Amino acid sequence: MHSGLRLLRGTLAAATIAGAVALASPRVLAIALGTPDVPIVAAPVSDVVSVGMTVADMDRAVDFYTRVLPFRKIYESEASGRAWEQLHGVFGARVRVVGLQLGDERLELTEYLAPRGRPMPADTRGNDRWFQHVAIIVRDMDRAYAHLRAHGVAHASTAPQRLPDWNPGAGGIQAFYFRDPDGHFLEVLAFPPGKGDPKWRRAGDDLFLGLDHTAIVVADTDRSLGFYRDTLGLRIAGEGENYGVEQEHLNNVFGVRLRITTLRAASGTGVELLDYRAPRDGRDAPTDLRANDIAHWQITMRAAAVAPLLRPSPLFSLVSPDVTALDTPALAFAEALLVRDPDRHAVRVVR
Repeated sequence: MHSGLRLLRGTLAAATIAGAVALASPRVLAIALGTPDVPIVAAPVSDVVSVGMTVADMDRAVDFYTRVLPFRKIYESEASGRAWEQLHGVFGARVRVVGLQLGDERLELTEYLAPRGRPMPADTRGNDRWFQHVAIIVRDMDRAYAHLRAHGVAHASTAPQRLPDWNPGAGGIQAFYFRDPDGHFLEVLAFPPGKGDPKWRRAGDDLFLGLDHTAIVVADTDRSLGFYRDTLGLRIAGEGENYGVEQEHLNNVFGVRLRITTLRAASGTGVELLDYRAPRDGRDAPTDLRANDIAHWQITMRAAAVAPLLRPSPLFSLVSPDVTALDTPALAFAEALLVRDPDRHAVRVVR
């Protein structure tokens, strides 16, 4: 080849690469250039299967969720053995698992028959970084609140709050926090016309409709996005900043200024990041938080492959030492890995 032609082609190739580098995201560059220190989508998630929590008394919990709230039981299983010990990081585990459904979404309850874990910390606050809740969509807030009051639920908000109209993303939304018998935080939420998923506006008489999202408190939104967006592939579906007296009384946190980022997979419950810009006195999750503790929640997400998460990363930590194969047909997955995000919230990735 003529040396001038080789030079020209080399120059064009270099310019093309330079342009690609200038436009590419860190994930694309990591793939193209083989730089392992830059996070990439290691285990792209197709759907959020369920949100789960550990309970102290399964019969009491099922009674609450199916009588006070209209969830229906869809499966129950009892399990023990090496696979369950390894998956959840609890030696000697024997568990009773119940799956519940409301609308299209699932809630999974787990009782550790052995070994018993610790109760929910009595002084848990809305800005502590082990805080998590699920948001249950209701058709009418006044009716929903009256129903909950009639059943004597424990308030976590002072009363239902209507978020102000000056907030374009949240204005008109009504919300109320309360607690289940184990102290887990729950939210009922009513969207005004034009906000929320259109499925919440389908005609019908049901008061409680389904789960819109689970919310988790994080210390640093950008760091958490490195895990939920850049490692698991969830997309940002909404962003906003809430503050004011209504938000204070909803969260029961004085002086709150809250950065909110909503993430979603192709289907299933959303994941909402709650980043308290103020006050900054929320406490870190205990370093020894375990799956049999009542403060433990886990989000189950489905991916085509789980093993890529075994690769070391500063964005999450392993609970399971390896991908675990399970033979529990009711759970509808063959293998799983439990990890903790930068704030120690648990995510179970399954295939």
